[in-house]
Amino acid sequence: MKKIISILFMVSVVISASGQVKKPTLMVVPADNWCATNGFMDQYDDQGTMVEIPNYKRVIQHSSECNNVITKINALMSDRDFPLKDLSAVTRSMETSQAMDAVTTTRSGVGLAESPLDILKRNANADIIIELNWQVNTTGPRRSITYSLAAKDAYTDKQVAGVQGTGSPSTSAELPVLLEEAVIGNMDNFTSQLQAHFDDMMENGREVSMEVRVVDNGSGIDLYSEYGGEELTDIIDDWVSDNTVNHRYSLSSGSENFLRFEQIRIPLYLANGRANDTRRWARELSRFLTANYQVPNRVDIRGLGKAVVMIGEK
Repeated sequence: MKKIISILFMVSVVISASGQVKKPTLMVVPADNWCATNGFMDQYDDQGTMVEIPNYKRVIQHSSECNNVITKINALMSDRDFPLKDLSAVTRSMETSQAMDAVTTTRSGVGLAESPLDILKRNANADIIIELNWQVNTTGPRRSITYSLAAKDAYTDKQVAGVQGTGSPSTSAELPVLLEEAVIGNMDNFTSQLQAHFDDMMENGREVSMEVRVVDNGSGIDLYSEYGGEELTDIIDDWVSDNTVNHRYSLSSGSENFLRFEQIRIPLYLANGRANDTRRWARELSRFLTANYQVPNRVDIRGLGKAVVMIGEK
């Protein structure tokens, strides 16, 4: 009897654990191509270069078609228990000037800190952004929809999942119904790709990047400066190795004034269970350099997935 009870208890634990598999948080947005085709792109000046980005706030305010199709995709993802951030709610919770128009430079003038799209991503706090593109095909009285879903890691902009296709023609179905009929057969494959990417992040860490730059302000410090017989470059490199998941990172280039770290895998969560991010991780390096070597520095953030540590400037 005790053996049976033990077996039942173990089975219940397994079922409970499987039901608590953490899923990535998603946000569905209209794809850049759809926004450009429908006149929802804005331009801003990024250090002398004109850059176009989607104006999601205008999309939400002026396109009921877009609202309908995003709502439908949100419902399909929610049915599969994926946490969602609603684009409409995120844009409403932000000041328009900050969300769509703000351009920030560092005090040293070294470039763009966050684009308007980066600010939107940061406020959404989603793991994956799903870009939705669609067009309606009309043949006589019948309509069909051609669609694509491209899921991108919010930190790296790398595509991690994707599906596309064309639904069956209909003479009466509304656009959201056409979309659902078109995508439903591929949803399980799509969500499996999403979950596989998130599972990889849980096991191997989130991918981010970091640059270390020396500020030319006469401080006399560069990355070849020695502290206790060790060059600052090696001190930083050792810290990155010690604070990445399974020491996974790449020091792709470096000089006396510049280091570029790529494919850095940082833990998804801190020891206290709080979500980790690029800023928190890079700030730990900043504190380490200040506390142990009295190296003046500060951290600038470029979007969700990139930190720049400025050596020689607070």
